Amino acid sequence: MILSFRTIVLFAAVMFLAGGPALGQNSTDDEQPFLVVLGIAQDGGVPQAGTKKHLGWSDAAQRRKVVCLGLVDPTSRQRWMFEATPDFREQLHLLDELAPVAGKPGLSGIFVSHAHIGHYTGLMFLGHESLGATRVPVFALPRMTEYLRSNGPWSQLVRYGNIALRNLENNRIERLTDALSVRPFLVPHRQEFSEVAGFVIQGPNQAVLFIPDIDSWETWDDWGSRIEGMLAEVDVAYLDATFFANGEIPGRDMSGFPHPFISHSMKRFDTLPQAERGKIRFIHLNHTNPALWPDSDARREIVKQGFRVAEELERVKL
Repeated sequence: MILSFRTIVLFAAVMFLAGGPALGQNSTDDEQPFLVVLGIAQDGGVPQAGTKKHLGWSDAAQRRKVVCLGLVDPTSRQRWMFEATPDFREQLHLLDELAPVAGKPGLSGIFVSHAHIGHYTGLMFLGHESLGATRVPVFALPRMTEYLRSNGPWSQLVRYGNIALRNLENNRIERLTDALSVRPFLVPHRQEFSEVAGFVIQGPNQAVLFIPDIDSWETWDDWGSRIEGMLAEVDVAYLDATFFANGEIPGRDMSGFPHPFISHSMKRFDTLPQAERGKIRFIHLNHTNPALWPDSDARREIVKQGFRVAEELERVKL
C-alpha cells in the first residue's frame, strides 16, 4: 500500500507527540485523557484571505489552522472541542484520525469562548447543509448562548436540533466525566456580541489554562484577576499571542490593539521562575506574527527566555 506524504507526516507527528498509539489501540498510556492542539492561528488563519504572496498558497507546510483544542477521554470514548473555527472540517477530521470514535460528529460537546469569527463560525458545518448533526452540546456563557439562539443562521441550528445550547456560568465548574472538568471565567476583550471566556481544563493529573483572546493582562488586573495567579494553578497555559510587537503591521500604530504583544508578555513574566515560564505556550498568532516560524529571530527569542509557541498536533496529557 502506498501512503500519501501527508499521511506519513501525520502518523509520524502523532507517534512523536503522543509517545504511543492513537485512541483504541492497546496501551496503558492511552487510558489517560489528553488535549491536542488542532490550530494555533488567529481568526483569519494562515495565510489570510487577500494575502497574495504567501508560501502557504502553494506549500501546505506553511499553513496554520485557526486556534482550537481537542479534548479526548479514551476511557469513556468521548471527545470535545474548544472553539468551532472556520477550519472545523479539517480539525474534526484530524480528531477522527487521532482518536476515532463511532458516529458523526462523535463530539460530546463544543466549548465556545466568544462571538468573533474564528471561534464560533465553524458551527455552520453542523447544519443540515453539511453534517446534519443531532443535538451536539454547545457550551457558552449566557450572552454567547443568547446570541446563537437569537441570530440567524445560528438560530436555525437550534431550531433544527443540530445543536443543543448549554449555559455556562462564570467560575462554575462544568463536570464532563469523573476525571475531567472545565471552569470558564470572564476575560476583558472586545464584546460587541458576547462576553469573552477563558477556560481551565482539569484532568486527573494536570490542568491546562486556555486564553486565546484578551485585551491586556493589565486590564485583567483591574478586574481583580492576575494571570500570574492563574499560572500557579495550572501545568500548561495557552495564552493569547496574536502579535509579536508593535511595528509588525507596516504603516500602523498597533499600540492600541486589544491583544498583549508577545514581547510585552515576556517582559511581564520575566521575573517568574523558569518552571512558571515553561508552562506558557503562545497561541492565536496572526499571519503577520514572525513567531509562527521556527527559524525566526522572534521564535529564538521566545525559546531563549524560557517560553514556547504552541504547535499543531502537540499533546498534553491530563
